Amino acid sequence: MEHHPPLLDVLGVAPHPDDAELGMAGAILRFRAEGLRVGVLDLTTGEPTPFGSPEIRVKETAAATAVLGLDWRCNLGLANRSLESTLEARAQLAGVLRQARPRWVFAPYWVDAHPDHSAATELVEAARFWAKLTKTSLPGEPHYPERILYYYAFHLRQVPQPALVLDISDQWEAKEAAIRCYHSQFIAGRPTNSPTFVDRLRHMASTWGFLIGAQYGEPFASREPIGLTTLSGLR
Repeated sequence: MEHHPPLLDVLGVAPHPDDAELGMAGAILRFRAEGLRVGVLDLTTGEPTPFGSPEIRVKETAAATAVLGLDWRCNLGLANRSLESTLEARAQLAGVLRQARPRWVFAPYWVDAHPDHSAATELVEAARFWAKLTKTSLPGEPHYPERILYYYAFHLRQVPQPALVLDISDQWEAKEAAIRCYHSQFIAGRPTNSPTFVDRLRHMASTWGFLIGAQYGEPFASREPIGLTTLSGLR
């Protein structure tokens, strides 16, 4: 896809290809069904990995993108395994925000064992601030996304305490299909006896669904209060 982004309502930022699928594919599918324009920006290639390669990962990402029906997806080309919120990376991401002008930005949860994930969160928060600056050489016009929400695709064995859980009962099958596109990451080389890695993801989604009276749920965090105009959507 072209690097210059179209105007978007929602932008998911992922440290590696597959993180957006793990953490917010259900939300992406819901947003698309509601007519919102949704994009994903992967920060790195995610390679090397034990069973992957840059070529394999590109094909897997393209397949998952088709399942999600994204309006735009691009890779910023930053360094995998050594991702940092540098000034250069901040400027690159702020430029994307100023051109795409999303209302909502999604980033990884801010606490994680994977240094790339926590660095990605720091980068998103800094770029959000930079994107509103005036008198700068950044492309586009100043823009400040209304909100950052944080998805869970982390490597810590803990139960998060989210700010909200989204009902993704109607989206789970497509979310699982998108995750399975990354065969090199979640299927190849992993145990085939039950519960598999994907089985565990389904069990967790079922647990989140149980907490809100739905079949499947997807949790999100927020550093800021979440404003509501109506209570009619609460479960």
